[in-house]
Amino acid sequence: MAVARLVALLRGINVGGKHKLPMADLRRIAGELGHRDPVTVIQSGNLLFTADGDELTAAKTLERALAEEFGFAVPVVVRRLDALRRDLAGCPFPDAQAERANLLHAGWSRAKWPKSLAADLAPYATAGERIAVAGSCLWIDFVGGVARSKVTSAVLDRLVGGTVTLRNSKTFAAILAADSA
Repeated sequence: MAVARLVALLRGINVGGKHKLPMADLRRIAGELGHRDPVTVIQSGNLLFTADGDELTAAKTLERALAEEFGFAVPVVVRRLDALRRDLAGCPFPDAQAERANLLHAGWSRAKWPKSLAADLAPYATAGERIAVAGSCLWIDFVGGVARSKVTSAVLDRLVGGTVTLRNSKTFAAILAADSA
């Protein structure tokens, strides 16, 4: 497999308290796994790195290393940076991207999206929330705020049949900017 720039999106970690995972340790572990040029973005588990191999292998290897190091499971979704850029360019809600980037979320999973996912999530959408699947990306416009939404991680994981990790548009802008730096 060719060398690629990858993005690892970790779910459920914190920089303090329960499930503490310092970003310096994440970069160190990535380096120990042979990943090159590891860069963390924001303090919420976003890692850019260069590696040989495929996304699934990179995700599973990183998950094992983190569990061994910290003693708790950390779900990881890895995407090729070029694929992530394409996904983000295909945002179906450009108005939300411009007006409320902190409430517009994109998400990925290692599980394949069910064809009916957007329809399955519709009953959970409240207060004008919009949901769309565009290729390998799930988009949710949390118009009324994430905290009040009924589209929770538990609902997403159950309907998808695997871990879903979401990030808001501001975070993705920071990830893309960090790769350009």
